[in-house]
Amino acid sequence: MADKDSPQEVAETFLRKLEDSPYVMIGLMDGQHSEPMSVKLDDAQPNTLFIFSAHDNRIAKGGEAMAQFVGKGHDFFACLAGRVSQETDQATFDRLWDNQVEAWFPNGKADARLNRFDITSAELWETDVSISGRLKMLFGGTINSAESSSHAKVGSVG
Repeated sequence: MADKDSPQEVAETFLRKLEDSPYVMIGLMDGQHSEPMSVKLDDAQPNTLFIFSAHDNRIAKGGEAMAQFVGKGHDFFACLAGRVSQETDQATFDRLWDNQVEAWFPNGKADARLNRFDITSAELWETDVSISGRLKMLFGGTINSAESSSHAKVGSVG
């Protein structure tokens, strides 16, 4: 790999970007389309994204899933593989519940289900092209790996 950053550095960047823009496209591997969902992180549970949904949401039945992430500035991309299941710990539910979540559920917590997406692997791209690389994109030329982005395949992001 001719990447600038170590896989762990790229994973740490992903977590910072996800906190800045906590939205992913997520879908089960059952043939249905993915949908945008807001995620929450819990420092005590690395490699897990938490997603509040309605009880009848398409991911609520759980199973193998894929999630995609694009950073706010289109400077970071992630593809995550894992498994969705229901989070049954009430303390985790209560800790992650906040006003932003409550706004989506007219009857409050009774309408909501907390899902966990346990990440089994991830592929991450940081697209911070150097100034010389940007000039080559504007005026023609080939971008070499030193002017390119960081890329990592990781088994954990936490």
